[in-house]
Amino acid sequence: MPVETMMDEPKVRPDAKAIAKAYDACTKLTRAHYENFPVGRLVPREMQPHVHAVYAFARYADDLADEGYAGSDKAKGVQDAMSPEQRLAALEDWERQLRSPRGTPGLHFIFIALHETIRDLELPICLFTDLLSAFRQDVVKRRYADFDEVLDYCRRSANPVGRLVLLLHGVRGEEYAMLSDHICTGLQLANFWQDVGVDLEKDRIYLPEDERKTYGVTEEALFAHRVDDHYRKLLAFQVVRTQTIFNRGERLTRKLRGLLRLEIRLTWLGGTKILRKIEALKYDTLNRRPKVGKIDMAALFFKALIS
Repeated sequence: MPVETMMDEPKVRPDAKAIAKAYDACTKLTRAHYENFPVGRLVPREMQPHVHAVYAFARYADDLADEGYAGSDKAKGVQDAMSPEQRLAALEDWERQLRSPRGTPGLHFIFIALHETIRDLELPICLFTDLLSAFRQDVVKRRYADFDEVLDYCRRSANPVGRLVLLLHGVRGEEYAMLSDHICTGLQLANFWQDVGVDLEKDRIYLPEDERKTYGVTEEALFAHRVDDHYRKLLAFQVVRTQTIFNRGERLTRKLRGLLRLEIRLTWLGGTKILRKIEALKYDTLNRRPKVGKIDMAALFFKALIS
């Protein structure tokens, strides 16, 4: 079945210098935002601009949803963040630019680059629109009734990224995509349990309401940063389930080859390392945020090379 990739071709092709400048700006944005795992470091040099364009698209939109500003405004420490209504409008405009033809006047530099990547590599637009739907959800939804709701969010917020990484490397096929989904969902969940205290500051709780009720963890207890047996048992349950999801995707790291295998293996190891860090803190992610530091990453890189 054909997939929607590019929009109507423009009558005037984008300027080559403008495209090169846009890719360079995406690279600079990407290198300023490395997090738990590498972004475009372990790919051939000719592939890096495409990876950076995709990452810049997602990073910028995520910042709009989370903080109400992004890019140069964020770097300048702008304090007047947009209202929820303004954030949604900005994300709607982000999708408008995504769907605009190449060469449309006034496009953000990210889309000048991204449109080339989408066209050259035949990337499905639905993966990008799924990401935007998750970012819009971040603006309006702050509680999750059950784990199915959390998984649906992961399906749109995390899984498209993994599928795009595979496609950027020319890896296609449903089995690869499904294994990638397990790794990406696991990583998203690990980030949720890692950031419980951080997300409370944004009035967000990803721990499912029905499971919080089962384990006797109230919202009041969370906002009081009360780490008791109830909270520890709830987090332990989440960690075990998340590890199971990670394990379902581990086979992908044995099906791939070269630098892509190394990058995905490192991503898998980094995500599971977060879970081990949570366990080492005795599940206190209300008051402390476990981090995968530079020493950890060096050890994980060596492990990824030999495993």
